[in-house]
Amino acid sequence: MDISVVVPLYNEAESLPELESWIARVMEENGFSYEIIFVNDGSTDESWEVISRLKEHNPNVKGVCFRRNYGKSPALNTGFARAQGDVVITMDADLQDSPDEIPELFRMIKEEKYDLVSGWKQKRYDPLSKTIPTKLFNATARRVSGIHNLHDFNCGLKAYRNKVVKHIEVYGDMHRYIPYLAKNAGFNRIGEKIVHHQARKYGTTKFGLDRFVNGYLDLGTLWFTSRFGVKPMHFFGLLGSLMFFLGLIAVAVVGFGKLYNMHHGLPYILVTDSPYFYLSLTLMLLGSQLFLAGFIGELIVRNSDRRNEYEIEEEIGSFIPEK
Repeated sequence: MDISVVVPLYNEAESLPELESWIARVMEENGFSYEIIFVNDGSTDESWEVISRLKEHNPNVKGVCFRRNYGKSPALNTGFARAQGDVVITMDADLQDSPDEIPELFRMIKEEKYDLVSGWKQKRYDPLSKTIPTKLFNATARRVSGIHNLHDFNCGLKAYRNKVVKHIEVYGDMHRYIPYLAKNAGFNRIGEKIVHHQARKYGTTKFGLDRFVNGYLDLGTLWFTSRFGVKPMHFFGLLGSLMFFLGLIAVAVVGFGKLYNMHHGLPYILVTDSPYFYLSLTLMLLGSQLFLAGFIGELIVRNSDRRNEYEIEEEIGSFIPEK
Protein backbone atom coordinates (compact mmCIF):
# COMPACT_ATOMS: atom_id res chain seq x y z
CA MET A 1 0.00 0.00 0.00
CA ASP A 2 1.31 3.46 -0.90
CA ILE A 3 -0.34 5.82 1.56
CA SER A 4 -2.17 5.75 4.88
CA VAL A 5 -4.01 8.96 5.73
CA VAL A 6 -4.63 9.29 9.46
CA VAL A 7 -7.34 11.79 10.41
CA PRO A 8 -8.00 12.42 14.14
CA LEU A 9 -11.31 14.16 14.70
CA TYR A 10 -13.69 15.47 17.33
CA ASN A 11 -17.17 16.68 16.35
CA GLU A 12 -16.43 17.20 12.65
CA ALA A 13 -19.47 15.46 11.13
CA GLU A 14 -20.16 18.28 8.65
CA SER A 15 -16.70 18.27 7.07
CA LEU A 16 -16.07 14.51 6.84
CA PRO A 17 -17.92 13.74 3.56
CA GLU A 18 -16.18 16.58 1.73
CA LEU A 19 -12.79 15.60 3.16
CA GLU A 20 -13.20 11.92 2.22
CA SER A 21 -14.25 12.69 -1.36
CA TRP A 22 -11.37 15.17 -1.74
CA ILE A 23 -8.80 12.62 -0.51
CA ALA A 24 -10.28 9.88 -2.71
CA ARG A 25 -10.16 12.13 -5.78
CA VAL A 26 -6.50 13.00 -5.22
CA MET A 27 -5.58 9.35 -4.70
CA GLU A 28 -7.37 8.19 -7.82
CA GLU A 29 -5.91 10.95 -9.98
CA ASN A 30 -2.39 9.95 -8.94
CA GLY A 31 -2.94 6.19 -8.98
CA PHE A 32 -2.10 5.68 -5.31
CA SER A 33 -3.24 2.67 -3.32
CA TYR A 34 -4.43 4.03 -0.01
CA GLU A 35 -6.42 3.83 3.19
CA ILE A 36 -8.10 6.58 5.19
CA ILE A 37 -8.08 5.95 8.94
CA PHE A 38 -10.57 8.17 10.76
CA VAL A 39 -9.97 8.17 14.52
CA ASN A 40 -13.11 9.45 16.23
CA ASP A 41 -11.95 10.95 19.53
CA GLY A 42 -15.20 10.52 21.46
CA SER A 43 -17.30 12.89 19.33
CA THR A 44 -20.70 13.82 20.68
CA ASP A 45 -22.18 14.63 17.26
CA GLU A 46 -22.89 12.23 14.35
CA SER A 47 -19.23 11.87 13.29
CA TRP A 48 -19.15 8.10 13.80
CA GLU A 49 -22.39 7.57 11.88
CA VAL A 50 -20.96 9.62 9.01
CA ILE A 51 -17.75 7.53 9.00
CA SER A 52 -19.84 4.35 8.91
CA ARG A 53 -21.76 5.63 5.88
CA LEU A 54 -18.54 6.64 4.13
CA LYS A 55 -17.21 3.12 4.67
CA GLU A 56 -20.20 1.69 2.78
CA HIS A 57 -19.29 3.68 -0.34
CA ASN A 58 -15.49 3.56 -0.08
CA PRO A 59 -13.82 0.31 1.07
CA ASN A 60 -10.58 2.24 1.68
CA VAL A 61 -12.20 4.04 4.61
CA LYS A 62 -11.43 2.64 8.06
CA GLY A 63 -12.42 3.94 11.45
CA VAL A 64 -11.63 3.75 15.14
CA CYS A 65 -14.05 5.13 17.72
CA PHE A 66 -12.95 6.06 21.25
CA ARG A 67 -15.48 5.65 24.03
CA ARG A 68 -14.73 9.19 25.27
CA ASN A 69 -12.55 12.15 24.38
CA TYR A 70 -8.88 11.38 25.07
CA GLY A 71 -7.12 14.02 22.95
CA LYS A 72 -5.30 14.36 19.67
CA SER A 73 -2.12 12.55 20.72
CA PRO A 74 -3.82 9.25 21.67
CA ALA A 75 -5.86 9.48 18.46
CA LEU A 76 -2.73 9.86 16.35
CA ASN A 77 -0.93 7.10 18.22
CA THR A 78 -3.87 4.75 17.59
CA GLY A 79 -3.89 5.62 13.91
CA PHE A 80 -0.13 5.12 13.63
CA ALA A 81 -0.39 1.67 15.15
CA ARG A 82 -2.87 0.63 12.45
CA ALA A 83 -1.32 2.38 9.44
CA GLN A 84 -0.08 0.01 6.71
CA GLY A 85 1.01 2.42 3.97
CA ASP A 86 4.64 3.01 3.03
CA VAL A 87 4.01 6.70 3.66
CA VAL A 88 1.76 7.88 6.49
CA ILE A 89 0.14 11.29 6.16
CA THR A 90 -1.72 13.06 8.94
CA MET A 91 -4.19 15.88 8.51
CA ASP A 92 -6.90 17.57 10.52
CA ALA A 93 -10.55 16.93 9.74
CA ASP A 94 -11.64 20.57 9.60
CA LEU A 95 -10.70 21.07 5.90
CA GLN A 96 -7.98 23.58 6.80
CA ASP A 97 -5.41 21.08 5.47
CA SER A 98 -5.52 20.52 1.71
CA PRO A 99 -5.36 16.90 0.41
CA ASP A 100 -3.89 18.38 -2.81
CA GLU A 101 -0.57 18.51 -0.93
CA ILE A 102 -0.46 14.70 -0.65
CA PRO A 103 1.36 13.88 -3.95
CA GLU A 104 4.26 16.24 -3.23
CA LEU A 105 4.55 15.07 0.38
CA PHE A 106 4.63 11.48 -0.88
CA ARG A 107 7.34 12.35 -3.41
CA MET A 108 9.53 14.04 -0.78
CA ILE A 109 9.41 10.94 1.41
CA LYS A 110 9.98 8.43 -1.40
CA GLU A 111 12.38 10.30 -3.68
CA GLU A 112 14.17 12.78 -1.44
CA LYS A 113 14.38 10.14 1.32
CA TYR A 114 13.08 12.28 4.15
CA ASP A 115 12.01 10.49 7.32
CA LEU A 116 9.45 13.16 8.10
CA VAL A 117 8.12 16.19 6.22
CA SER A 118 6.19 18.80 8.19
CA GLY A 119 3.85 21.33 6.63
CA TRP A 120 4.37 25.06 7.10
CA LYS A 121 1.26 27.22 6.89
CA GLN A 122 3.20 30.32 5.87
CA LYS A 123 0.01 32.27 5.21
CA ARG A 124 -2.53 31.56 7.91
CA TYR A 125 -6.22 32.42 8.21
CA ASP A 126 -6.19 32.66 11.99
CA PRO A 127 -6.69 35.64 14.34
CA LEU A 128 -3.67 37.44 15.84
CA SER A 129 -4.54 35.96 19.24
CA LYS A 130 -3.51 32.60 17.75
CA THR A 131 -0.77 33.50 15.27
CA ILE A 132 1.45 35.59 17.60
CA PRO A 133 1.62 32.96 20.41
CA THR A 134 2.20 30.32 17.71
CA LYS A 135 5.26 32.19 16.41
CA LEU A 136 6.70 32.48 19.93
CA PHE A 137 5.95 28.83 20.61
CA ASN A 138 7.66 27.66 17.40
CA ALA A 139 10.72 29.83 18.05
CA THR A 140 11.12 28.23 21.48
CA ALA A 141 10.60 24.73 20.08
CA ARG A 142 13.28 25.28 17.42
CA ARG A 143 15.73 26.47 20.05
CA VAL A 144 15.13 23.61 22.48
CA SER A 145 14.84 20.77 19.95
CA GLY A 146 17.68 21.86 17.68
CA ILE A 147 15.46 21.37 14.59
CA HIS A 148 16.10 24.82 13.16
CA ASN A 149 14.58 24.28 9.72
CA LEU A 150 10.98 23.89 10.92
CA HIS A 151 8.71 26.93 11.19
CA ASP A 152 5.51 25.17 12.31
CA PHE A 153 5.92 22.23 14.68
CA ASN A 154 2.20 21.93 15.34
CA CYS A 155 0.98 21.80 11.74
CA GLY A 156 -1.41 18.86 11.44
CA LEU A 157 -0.34 18.12 7.87
CA LYS A 158 2.72 15.90 8.00
CA ALA A 159 4.16 12.93 6.11
CA TYR A 160 6.24 10.10 7.56
CA ARG A 161 8.00 6.98 6.50
CA ASN A 162 6.04 4.10 7.98
CA LYS A 163 9.05 3.09 10.03
CA VAL A 164 9.00 6.43 11.85
CA VAL A 165 5.45 6.14 13.17
CA LYS A 166 6.13 2.58 14.37
CA HIS A 167 9.07 3.72 16.48
CA ILE A 168 7.61 6.74 18.28
CA GLU A 169 4.94 6.93 20.94
CA VAL A 170 2.68 9.98 20.90
CA TYR A 171 1.12 10.48 24.33
CA GLY A 172 -0.34 13.25 26.46
CA ASP A 173 -0.22 16.34 24.23
CA MET A 174 3.06 15.42 22.54
CA HIS A 175 1.54 15.64 19.04
CA ARG A 176 2.96 19.18 19.01
CA TYR A 177 6.46 17.75 19.15
CA ILE A 178 6.35 14.77 16.82
CA PRO A 179 9.43 16.03 14.90
CA TYR A 180 11.32 16.20 18.22
CA LEU A 181 10.13 12.70 19.14
CA ALA A 182 11.29 11.44 15.74
CA LYS A 183 14.68 13.11 16.17
CA ASN A 184 15.12 11.52 19.61
CA ALA A 185 14.31 8.13 18.02
CA GLY A 186 17.16 8.61 15.53
CA PHE A 187 15.20 9.86 12.50
CA ASN A 188 17.14 12.99 11.60
CA ARG A 189 16.14 13.62 7.99
CA ILE A 190 13.35 16.08 8.74
CA GLY A 191 12.12 18.43 6.02
CA GLU A 192 9.49 21.09 5.57
CA LYS A 193 7.04 22.02 2.84
CA ILE A 194 5.01 25.21 2.52
CA VAL A 195 1.37 24.14 2.41
CA HIS A 196 -1.86 25.93 1.71
CA HIS A 197 -3.93 26.88 4.74
CA GLN A 198 -7.67 27.27 4.29
CA ALA A 199 -10.11 29.09 6.50
CA ARG A 200 -12.27 26.81 8.62
CA LYS A 201 -15.48 26.00 6.74
CA TYR A 202 -17.50 24.22 9.43
CA GLY A 203 -17.63 24.30 13.23
CA THR A 204 -15.22 25.98 15.61
CA THR A 205 -11.71 25.26 16.86
CA LYS A 206 -11.39 22.68 19.64
CA PHE A 207 -8.28 24.22 21.22
CA GLY A 208 -8.08 27.13 23.67
CA LEU A 209 -5.25 29.40 24.80
CA ASP A 210 -4.33 26.94 27.55
CA ARG A 211 -2.63 24.81 24.89
CA PHE A 212 0.23 27.32 24.74
CA VAL A 213 0.89 27.02 28.48
CA ASN A 214 0.64 23.23 28.30
CA GLY A 215 2.82 23.26 25.22
CA TYR A 216 5.73 24.88 27.05
CA LEU A 217 5.37 22.48 29.97
CA ASP A 218 5.38 19.50 27.60
CA LEU A 219 8.42 20.88 25.80
CA GLY A 220 10.30 21.08 29.10
CA THR A 221 9.29 17.50 29.91
CA LEU A 222 10.40 16.24 26.52
CA TRP A 223 13.74 18.07 26.75
CA PHE A 224 14.42 16.67 30.21
CA THR A 225 13.49 13.07 29.39
CA SER A 226 15.51 13.12 26.17
CA ARG A 227 18.59 14.42 27.99
CA PHE A 228 18.33 12.75 31.39
CA GLY A 229 15.63 10.09 31.07
CA VAL A 230 18.09 7.20 31.55
CA LYS A 231 20.67 9.09 33.63
CA PRO A 232 18.77 11.23 36.17
CA MET A 233 21.77 11.38 38.52
CA HIS A 234 23.60 13.53 35.97
CA PHE A 235 21.00 16.25 36.53
CA PHE A 236 19.78 15.88 40.09
CA GLY A 237 23.14 14.70 41.48
CA LEU A 238 25.11 17.56 39.93
CA LEU A 239 22.58 20.22 40.92
CA GLY A 240 22.19 18.77 44.42
CA SER A 241 25.95 18.55 44.97
CA LEU A 242 26.46 22.18 43.89
CA MET A 243 23.71 23.40 46.22
CA PHE A 244 25.01 21.33 49.14
CA PHE A 245 28.58 22.58 48.83
CA LEU A 246 27.46 26.17 48.37
CA GLY A 247 25.46 25.85 51.58
CA LEU A 248 28.41 24.21 53.35
CA ILE A 249 30.75 27.01 52.31
CA ALA A 250 28.20 29.60 53.42
CA VAL A 251 27.87 27.94 56.86
CA ALA A 252 31.65 27.88 57.19
CA VAL A 253 31.87 31.59 56.32
CA VAL A 254 29.25 32.45 58.96
CA GLY A 255 30.98 30.30 61.60
CA PHE A 256 34.51 31.54 60.89
CA GLY A 257 33.22 35.14 60.83
CA LYS A 258 31.95 34.75 64.38
CA LEU A 259 35.19 33.10 65.57
CA TYR A 260 37.26 35.86 63.97
CA ASN A 261 35.23 38.58 65.71
CA MET A 262 35.47 36.74 69.06
CA HIS A 263 39.24 36.34 68.73
CA HIS A 264 39.77 40.04 67.94
CA GLY A 265 37.32 41.34 70.53
CA LEU A 266 34.91 42.65 67.95
CA PRO A 267 31.12 42.64 68.37
CA TYR A 268 29.45 39.47 67.14
CA ILE A 269 26.05 37.77 67.09
CA LEU A 270 25.04 34.20 67.63
CA VAL A 271 25.24 32.03 64.53
CA THR A 272 21.57 31.16 64.95
CA ASP A 273 20.69 34.86 64.89
CA SER A 274 22.12 35.28 61.41
CA PRO A 275 19.68 34.84 58.48
CA TYR A 276 22.58 33.60 56.36
CA PHE A 277 22.88 30.57 58.62
CA TYR A 278 19.33 29.47 57.82
CA LEU A 279 19.76 30.19 54.11
CA SER A 280 22.86 28.02 54.17
CA LEU A 281 21.04 25.19 55.92
CA THR A 282 18.22 25.44 53.39
CA LEU A 283 20.72 25.12 50.53
CA MET A 284 22.27 22.05 52.15
CA LEU A 285 18.89 20.41 52.75
CA LEU A 286 17.69 21.09 49.20
CA GLY A 287 20.98 19.84 47.82
CA SER A 288 20.69 16.60 49.82
CA GLN A 289 17.11 16.07 48.64
CA LEU A 290 18.03 16.63 44.99
CA PHE A 291 20.95 14.22 45.29
CA LEU A 292 18.67 11.59 46.83
CA ALA A 293 16.11 12.20 44.07
CA GLY A 294 18.80 11.46 41.50
CA PHE A 295 19.87 8.34 43.40
CA ILE A 296 16.29 7.05 43.58
CA GLY A 297 15.86 7.86 39.90
CA GLU A 298 18.94 5.76 39.07
CA LEU A 299 17.51 2.83 41.07
CA ILE A 300 14.25 3.09 39.10
CA VAL A 301 16.08 3.22 35.77
CA ARG A 302 18.28 0.29 36.79
CA ASN A 303 15.20 -1.87 37.27
CA SER A 304 13.46 -0.65 34.10
CA ASP A 305 13.05 -3.05 31.20
CA ARG A 306 13.91 -0.18 28.83
CA ARG A 307 17.26 0.82 30.36
CA ASN A 308 19.12 -0.73 27.41
CA GLU A 309 16.53 -0.29 24.68
CA TYR A 310 18.28 0.96 21.54
CA GLU A 311 17.05 1.14 17.97
CA ILE A 312 19.21 -0.89 15.55
CA GLU A 313 18.85 0.13 11.91
CA GLU A 314 20.43 -3.00 10.39
CA GLU A 315 23.11 -5.64 10.96
CA ILE A 316 25.74 -7.29 8.78
CA GLY A 317 27.12 -10.75 9.39
CA SER A 318 26.10 -13.64 11.59
CA PHE A 319 26.18 -13.31 15.35
CA ILE A 320 26.39 -16.59 17.27
CA PRO A 321 25.86 -16.24 21.02
CA GLU A 322 28.56 -17.68 23.27
CA LYS A 323 27.70 -20.81 25.24
